[in-house]
Amino acid sequence: MATPHTSCGHFVHRLPHEIAVVDTGFVRDGLAASYIIRSNGHAAFVDTGTNHSVPRLLAALEALDLSREQVDYVILTHVHLDHAGGAGLLLRQLPNARLVVHPRGARHMIDPSKLMAGVKAVYGEEIAARNYGELVPVPEDRVVVTRDNMVLDLAGRPLLFADTPGHALHHHCIWDATSRGWFTGDTFGIAYPEFATEEGAHIIPATAPVQFDPEQLRASIEHLLEFDPLVVYLTHFGAVGQPHRIAKQLLSQVDAMVSAARAVANHPQRHDALKRAFRDIYIGELRARGCSLSDRELEDILAMDVELNAQGVGVWLDKQTVGCR
Repeated sequence: MATPHTSCGHFVHRLPHEIAVVDTGFVRDGLAASYIIRSNGHAAFVDTGTNHSVPRLLAALEALDLSREQVDYVILTHVHLDHAGGAGLLLRQLPNARLVVHPRGARHMIDPSKLMAGVKAVYGEEIAARNYGELVPVPEDRVVVTRDNMVLDLAGRPLLFADTPGHALHHHCIWDATSRGWFTGDTFGIAYPEFATEEGAHIIPATAPVQFDPEQLRASIEHLLEFDPLVVYLTHFGAVGQPHRIAKQLLSQVDAMVSAARAVANHPQRHDALKRAFRDIYIGELRARGCSLSDRELEDILAMDVELNAQGVGVWLDKQTVGCR
């Protein structure tokens, strides 16, 4: 079952253990979340959404009776823009907050020009502006760089950082011992609310370009499970229980994706073949678990992830080919 919550606005919900989930409104509702953790009159954000999400994040503070001055940290799981694009703009509104980021991602927050150029190259100027806005640099003296097993003190609430490559090399997850939960970014995949069945949340992998690695991802997930978590706080989307069950489901699909990718590695239209294979894997898994949405509804919800996952696995396939030469 998902963690119970109470609403204090249409986009912010209180969870147990002084945690709130905020729908950032990225692309559509129910797609990307930010979290607010409270401790003894202080607070931290985990992930920010994009520049366009910042008004919601500030409104969420107000709805939770928190001032901007009470926020000590803005923590990023990684610097993909649906997680980190609004960090610089948000920090301008939080006078006491520092940005907490993986060492591989810090330079892109301090100088986001290469990150922004890459987004524009992939999506074009118009879509980049519509979805992300122009990235705001973070002053270097406001950046805290993490390390594996580092513990950050949030006013007496310890938050432990674990390096978790697999989705991206600049990815870490955050262990909150108070709730026995991990803030997992994209390491633990995606669980859109529409996919939930009587069994509970339904997970699909997140293998977006350019650093997906299935072996690293498996090792990262197995490491997170060593803590015997009760909940995982997914950016896509929300607090989800039964981490051991969904981890098994997630890794099974990753294995199926890798097998399908190797089978079409030399296909003349490889990208399209990957998309068809992944669509069939995801919809087949959803059907097996009792999802009643139509194929058309599922295809509409999955379209962006099928595209990005096919791109990411394609990059991984190319690396395997280079490695065999």
